[in-house]
Amino acid sequence: MPHFIMHIREETLDGAVEPKLISALTDAVGAVYGEELRRLVKVDLIGIPQHRRGVGGVPAETDALLVTLSMREAAFHLPEIPDAPARLVATTTDALAGVLGEGIRKQIIVTIVGVPDGRTGVGGTVA
Repeated sequence: MPHFIMHIREETLDGAVEPKLISALTDAVGAVYGEELRRLVKVDLIGIPQHRRGVGGVPAETDALLVTLSMREAAFHLPEIPDAPARLVATTTDALAGVLGEGIRKQIIVTIVGVPDGRTGVGGTVA
């Protein structure tokens, strides 16, 4: 099951942007894998106060989004979806820039993590 964890400046989370971000990230996976997988996407938005993020040893002045998408490794190697990781990075970046504005695009870091078979579980059972 696709799971996004996104670290974002707390001050950006204003109550109105969260549903837009959740929807946009979910749509990004759906654009690559289709509607059936879209319904399984989980999103966690983690707000970090501005003074708690640093770049180069100093507190950061701009928002730098750190987005991690983890899902089963096999999903990145489906022959019917060539270049899935690259497509996910592009659609995720486009989705976030669409919600937060083009000015944030160069500050978006997307990490795709593949989980090998047998390394996840649901309800206490390996899935």
